[in-house]
Amino acid sequence: AIYRFAAGFAAERGILIALDEINRAGGVLGGRPLQLVTKDNRSVTAGGVKNLKEFAQTPDLVAMFVGRFSPVVLEYVDLAHELNMIILDPWAAADAITQNGKKPNYIFRLSLRDGLAMPAMLKHALGKGAEQVGLLLPNTSWGRSNLASAEQYFRETSQPRPVGTEWYQWGDKQMIDKYQALRAAGAQAIAFAANDSEAVILCREMAALPPKQRLPIISHWGVTGGNFVNLVGADLAKIDFSVVQTFSFYKADPEMVQRVLAVSDRLFGLSRIEQIESPVGVGHAYDLTHLVARAIDLAGTTDRRAVRDALERITPYRGLVKTFERPFTPDNHDALGAEDVFMATYRLDGAIVPLPSG
Repeated sequence: AIYRFAAGFAAERGILIALDEINRAGGVLGGRPLQLVTKDNRSVTAGGVKNLKEFAQTPDLVAMFVGRFSPVVLEYVDLAHELNMIILDPWAAADAITQNGKKPNYIFRLSLRDGLAMPAMLKHALGKGAEQVGLLLPNTSWGRSNLASAEQYFRETSQPRPVGTEWYQWGDKQMIDKYQALRAAGAQAIAFAANDSEAVILCREMAALPPKQRLPIISHWGVTGGNFVNLVGADLAKIDFSVVQTFSFYKADPEMVQRVLAVSDRLFGLSRIEQIESPVGVGHAYDLTHLVARAIDLAGTTDRRAVRDALERITPYRGLVKTFERPFTPDNHDALGAEDVFMATYRLDGAIVPLPSG
């Protein structure tokens, strides 16, 4: 049930690359090939719920991948557990998606989450000399998840200090008033949670300001799920813009990268790192696909209850994102941790490149 934006295409490509490897190696359960069935929810919750119900009735369908929009995915939580449907999350970051209180928990994430993203973003702001930050957040469950994470961070650390939070609505046509309100309150950098459409608006508006009024923007990674760089164009060079990430082909095991790019070239004609849009979606979905295939073999069946149990028992797996000692346990359905989070920036050719740590 992937939304067909760059993030959706990236996750789909990661899945298909992994499936190609798995099926060429003999599939699962002694020779059964794995297949991807795709439906488009268009980021509409009702469409996603309809897809989830249909998938749950499909024989031998083991799990449903979800897309990048946390407000949509959060609406799946109760229904997925009623239907015993495994949800695989390679992108959506709201903490409550996996930290949902369900026992057993049917949702598994290999992705960033807000509880890891916001601390990394705020530390990066401080590293740039910003002792006071403003929060610019969407008025959604994702925005509120980010605020909760930021407030927890502020309670535990003395710097940077918050000067305030401004909320915007999906579909707002201008962002600059909220940005200027935070700047007037004393913000020296802005922690920004947005998808590409809102980020394009803000960056264009900021580029029109005098240079001294352009604060560093420390962005959540929703911006990497669309056509951000092409839409912002030359204005991006006028702004100090960094984005949180958990995977980069530039940081990954070179042997794994070459293996994956060879399959990508054969399937999609994409052979270079610079051609891969939304790389986190590719990397996360690729590893999640290999993990669920391992769980099917470990369970010895496509029965979702058995596969769910097996996902919690997978032992070391050498993946594209990293080598996972034990990706999931009964108490932790988030495969990534704080050590996997880093900051990156855009090159003008659209490539997302890691920034030096420290």
